[in-house]
Amino acid sequence: MQQFVTGLDTARFETAAFAFADGPRGPQIREQHIQTFVSQDFLAVLQRFEPHIVHVHRAGWPETDLLGPIKRARIPVVVETNVFGRHDPSPLGRIIDHHLFVSRFCLERFHKTTGVEPDPTRYSYLYNPVDTDLFAATAKPHDFSVPAAGRISRPDPGKWSPLALEFLPSVIREIPDFHYHVIGGIPEAQDYVEKNRLQKYVTFHGPVHTDPELAEFLDNVSLLTHANDTGESFGLVIAEAMACGLPVVTHPCQGLRDNAQLELVDHGATGLVARNVEEYAAAVLWLLRHPEQARAMGRAGQEKAVRLFRMQDTADRLGTLYRTLLERKGMMP
Repeated sequence: MQQFVTGLDTARFETAAFAFADGPRGPQIREQHIQTFVSQDFLAVLQRFEPHIVHVHRAGWPETDLLGPIKRARIPVVVETNVFGRHDPSPLGRIIDHHLFVSRFCLERFHKTTGVEPDPTRYSYLYNPVDTDLFAATAKPHDFSVPAAGRISRPDPGKWSPLALEFLPSVIREIPDFHYHVIGGIPEAQDYVEKNRLQKYVTFHGPVHTDPELAEFLDNVSLLTHANDTGESFGLVIAEAMACGLPVVTHPCQGLRDNAQLELVDHGATGLVARNVEEYAAAVLWLLRHPEQARAMGRAGQEKAVRLFRMQDTADRLGTLYRTLLERKGMMP
């Protein structure tokens, strides 16, 4: 949302951001001279700002506190970014004019599991925007022979997989000066490191809140290790690592769990996909032992990130959608 609201064409749109509570993103948005509203009274905000379009970001399931005020305020155009691809069959859900999913995977799974007929005029996907220009401008030349890997997530057990830790002993046996940098460590991860006496090989870092901080962290590793048993509906950290020119190691998830990580990481081209801990460790070792191939994968990933996720381009696509929806409502001059 932050990237969209700051990336939209200001000659065409006057934008504002709303949240029920403020947080680290609020000051960053306001620094870009974007108006923000932080309130528990969403209806009052809508009546004050009087938007032609409201674009909500949500999981996809019914949320009366979000959609109820929009209906009462009679907003002409309502768009949602359906982050997790859930289905909202409620009456309030019908006020949404267009449903955006954050990956092709989520869109296709939605139609497959709900029986809702595909209709590009109402359902489509738009990748999350990434400030690829910033990452390219701030990234330092990588030395891919440095035996260091990075992992980034929220400090949430739901964002972890045993793979994220169990690959370590095999890699350390082969590369004794390997180091693992982790943002979003959870108590279980710290316990694993202590129990297996891996403290000298693992550093748990605090959270980062800005893209420059993230770029600085990624500048100090040779690859991103992604492991999350619930999978990714998009995989923003993967896209950001790609934008920094890093190869990514990831894994598939079972059944109908999120699997957009496989939409981002092309095995053998922008990274490696591993199915178990042995393959995962082997993938990390291969990349560290083949720095030129790792560099080529990172370059391919960076090119893909620019092509698909560049903030300015995705914001332009969103603006085109807004104008199309306004035209259908007879609201464009």
